[in-house]
Amino acid sequence: QVQLQESGPGLVKPSQTISLTCTVSDYSITTNYHHWNWIRQPPGKGLEWIGSVDSIGMTYYSSSLKSRTAISRVTSKNQFTLQLSSVTPEDTAVYYCTRGSGRWGQGTQVTVSS
Repeated sequence: QVQLQESGPGLVKPSQTISLTCTVSDYSITTNYHHWNWIRQPPGKGLEWIGSVDSIGMTYYSSSLKSRTAISRVTSKNQFTLQLSSVTPEDTAVYYCTRGSGRWGQGTQVTVSS
Protein backbone atom coordinates (compact mmCIF):
# COMPACT_ATOMS: atom_id res chain seq x y z
CA GLN A 1 0.00 0.00 0.00
CA VAL A 2 1.61 3.24 -1.15
CA GLN A 3 2.46 5.72 1.58
CA LEU A 4 3.49 9.35 1.17
CA GLN A 5 5.23 11.54 3.73
CA GLU A 6 5.96 15.24 3.43
CA SER A 7 8.99 16.78 5.10
CA GLY A 8 10.57 20.20 5.26
CA PRO A 9 10.87 23.34 7.38
CA GLY A 10 7.75 24.48 9.15
CA LEU A 11 8.75 28.14 9.21
CA VAL A 12 10.06 30.17 6.28
CA LYS A 13 10.81 33.88 6.12
CA PRO A 14 9.21 36.14 3.52
CA SER A 15 11.10 36.33 0.20
CA GLN A 16 12.75 32.96 0.88
CA THR A 17 11.97 29.57 -0.68
CA ILE A 18 9.77 26.79 0.62
CA SER A 19 11.52 23.47 -0.01
CA LEU A 20 9.54 20.30 0.64
CA THR A 21 10.20 16.64 -0.03
CA CYS A 22 7.67 13.86 -0.47
CA THR A 23 9.03 10.40 0.30
CA VAL A 24 7.03 7.59 -1.25
CA SER A 25 7.06 4.10 0.25
CA ASP A 26 5.91 0.72 -1.06
CA TYR A 27 5.45 1.99 -4.63
CA SER A 28 7.91 3.26 -7.21
CA ILE A 29 7.23 6.76 -8.53
CA THR A 30 8.27 5.54 -11.99
CA THR A 31 5.80 2.64 -12.07
CA ASN A 32 2.74 2.75 -14.31
CA TYR A 33 1.40 6.21 -15.07
CA HIS A 34 0.54 8.53 -12.23
CA HIS A 35 0.64 12.19 -11.44
CA TRP A 36 2.50 12.95 -8.24
CA ASN A 37 1.00 16.17 -6.97
CA TRP A 38 1.64 19.00 -4.58
CA ILE A 39 -1.54 20.55 -3.17
CA ARG A 40 -1.96 23.12 -0.42
CA GLN A 41 -4.71 24.44 1.82
CA PRO A 42 -4.34 27.92 3.31
CA PRO A 43 -6.08 28.52 6.63
CA GLY A 44 -9.81 28.94 6.15
CA LYS A 45 -9.62 28.30 2.41
CA GLY A 46 -10.05 25.42 0.00
CA LEU A 47 -7.53 23.11 -1.60
CA GLU A 48 -5.23 24.57 -4.26
CA TRP A 49 -3.34 22.42 -6.75
CA ILE A 50 0.26 23.63 -7.10
CA GLY A 51 1.62 21.24 -9.69
CA SER A 52 2.76 17.72 -10.43
CA VAL A 53 5.39 15.48 -11.92
CA ASP A 54 4.30 12.38 -13.78
CA SER A 55 5.82 8.92 -13.88
CA ILE A 56 7.98 9.78 -16.89
CA GLY A 57 9.25 13.03 -15.38
CA MET A 58 7.08 15.60 -17.12
CA THR A 59 6.07 18.53 -14.93
CA TYR A 60 2.85 20.54 -14.83
CA TYR A 61 2.17 23.73 -12.91
CA SER A 62 -0.71 25.91 -11.82
CA SER A 63 -0.74 28.98 -14.02
CA SER A 64 -1.02 31.22 -10.97
CA LEU A 65 2.08 29.77 -9.29
CA LYS A 66 4.14 28.66 -12.28
CA SER A 67 6.61 31.53 -12.15
CA ARG A 68 7.60 30.64 -8.58
CA THR A 69 7.37 26.83 -8.61
CA ALA A 70 9.74 24.00 -9.42
CA ILE A 71 8.87 20.33 -8.97
CA SER A 72 11.39 17.57 -9.51
CA ARG A 73 12.09 13.92 -8.77
CA VAL A 74 14.88 12.08 -7.01
CA THR A 75 14.21 8.64 -8.42
CA SER A 76 17.11 7.01 -6.57
CA LYS A 77 15.38 7.92 -3.31
CA ASN A 78 11.81 7.50 -4.58
CA GLN A 79 11.09 11.12 -3.73
CA PHE A 80 9.68 14.19 -5.41
CA THR A 81 10.23 17.74 -4.32
CA LEU A 82 8.64 21.17 -4.32
CA GLN A 83 10.37 24.52 -4.34
CA LEU A 84 8.21 27.64 -4.08
CA SER A 85 10.23 30.83 -4.23
CA SER A 86 9.70 34.45 -3.21
CA VAL A 87 7.15 33.47 -0.60
CA THR A 88 4.84 35.81 1.27
CA PRO A 89 2.56 35.20 4.27
CA GLU A 90 -0.16 34.30 1.74
CA ASP A 91 1.80 31.10 1.05
CA THR A 92 1.15 29.92 4.60
CA ALA A 93 -0.72 26.63 4.27
CA VAL A 94 -0.79 22.92 4.93
CA TYR A 95 1.09 21.34 2.04
CA TYR A 96 0.16 17.85 0.83
CA CYS A 97 1.76 15.45 -1.60
CA THR A 98 -0.49 12.97 -3.37
CA ARG A 99 -0.53 10.20 -5.91
CA GLY A 100 -3.35 11.16 -8.21
CA SER A 101 -6.43 11.91 -6.17
CA GLY A 102 -6.51 8.75 -4.15
CA ARG A 103 -3.41 8.64 -1.99
CA TRP A 104 -2.42 11.54 0.22
CA GLY A 105 0.30 12.28 2.69
CA GLN A 106 -0.72 13.56 6.10
CA GLY A 107 0.29 17.11 5.19
CA THR A 108 2.84 19.48 6.65
CA GLN A 109 2.20 22.97 7.99
CA VAL A 110 4.37 25.69 6.48
CA THR A 111 4.17 29.17 7.95
CA VAL A 112 5.69 32.18 6.23
CA SER A 113 6.59 34.78 8.80
CA SER A 114 9.45 36.98 9.81
